[in-house]
Amino acid sequence: MADNPFVGSWTYRSLLNQTDASVPFNSLEFGVGTIVIDDGPMELLTGTIGGDGWSLALHGSRGYGSPAQVRFQGKGLVSGEEWIYDYIAWLVPVWPNSTATLQKTAMVGSVVRTIPHSSGNGGVSPAGVVASFYAVKVDPS
Repeated sequence: MADNPFVGSWTYRSLLNQTDASVPFNSLEFGVGTIVIDDGPMELLTGTIGGDGWSLALHGSRGYGSPAQVRFQGKGLVSGEEWIYDYIAWLVPVWPNSTATLQKTAMVGSVVRTIPHSSGNGGVSPAGVVASFYAVKVDPS
């Protein structure tokens, strides 16, 4: 399964879907972390997504079309509270006028908060919030 393009570690960033272009870019952050996708059967996706103070177990599927697709759910306890997020993404195709040095393997997609949970400021992060994300595959050292 070494040829599976999704297996490995990915740097993850998600951004709120804000239509107001005057909102500062730094105010759009939704999440930052690392996705690790395990090796396994071609149709199954397992692994983790996590960052500073949070980690979710991933379970979902992969589809091999043009472009290849992943769909998975992240689920776990964060500070004793259940978090659930759903993700869908597509592998960015290789550009014919680029090179392996200039184009990194990436996936782009969308994430939705499936259930509400407490926010860091004492409020509630509501279910149904949708953000866009991208993840860049970390080159093995």
